[in-house]
Amino acid sequence: MARITASVYTSHVPAIGAALDLGKSHEPYWQKVFAGYEFSKQWMKDHKPDVIFLVFNDHATAFSLEMIPTFAIGTAASYAPADEGWGPRPVPGVQGHPALASHIAQSVIQDDFDLTIVNRMDVDHGLTVPLSLMCGAQDPKNGAWPCPVIPFAVNVVQYPVPSGRRCFALGQAIRRAVESFDEDLNVHIWGTGGMSHQLQGPRAGLINREWDNRFLDRLIDEPAELAQLPHIDYVRDAGSEGIELVMWLIARGAMADVATAHPGPKPQVAHRFYHVPASNTAVGHLILEN
Repeated sequence: MARITASVYTSHVPAIGAALDLGKSHEPYWQKVFAGYEFSKQWMKDHKPDVIFLVFNDHATAFSLEMIPTFAIGTAASYAPADEGWGPRPVPGVQGHPALASHIAQSVIQDDFDLTIVNRMDVDHGLTVPLSLMCGAQDPKNGAWPCPVIPFAVNVVQYPVPSGRRCFALGQAIRRAVESFDEDLNVHIWGTGGMSHQLQGPRAGLINREWDNRFLDRLIDEPAELAQLPHIDYVRDAGSEGIELVMWLIARGAMADVATAHPGPKPQVAHRFYHVPASNTAVGHLILEN
């Protein structure tokens, strides 16, 4: 059967993608950010998955205020980098995994989670920046990402957004779905976005180091309790865009120790990194191995 062997958590700051694409990654401002992912790039080579299930939020690219699904799973064979207003990022297109994606959709919907099935969409920096950070630079014409990716978009832009509790339970359902897929696949699940930041209003520029690191501690040690955190706590303590962190709970809910049937041991922390600032955002990163 297929199995989830690791979860990856990372911010997806658009300026990180711009720094990579414009050759600025060695500038003093960016060096400390990218140094935190050197371990991760080698780890990806040593633990190459067959499929990545990548949880991210769309930034008014594939969706708009005219239509905003709460949870949307990509079931297409491929996805092009999106033009977010300044041209698509110079990265390869993303290969999908329609068979596993369709199986997960079938299983999770029958498990009483309502998903929107997306057969065509372009993917923005929310998905491509984490791939660049974890996999390194790729030739946009002749290169390729190391494995297929299933995009899973979550609405954390327009209220109402899903609760952390709902996201955590969804992660558990995704684990059940993956394990019922009758093919020997090594799957990673990634949660992206965050950490603390606010992009507008009187608190624009807010970053809360203490809260962020406490969130990482709790994500590792007490994820089920962390999932009970109400929206207002994210907004008050981590800024209006800090709500993106509920997407990390989907990935954490898919780990073995919180499985609804036959839970396994607590995951091992392979890598942890935190840095301020990157643009106007705190960067957080974590790798957990089952």
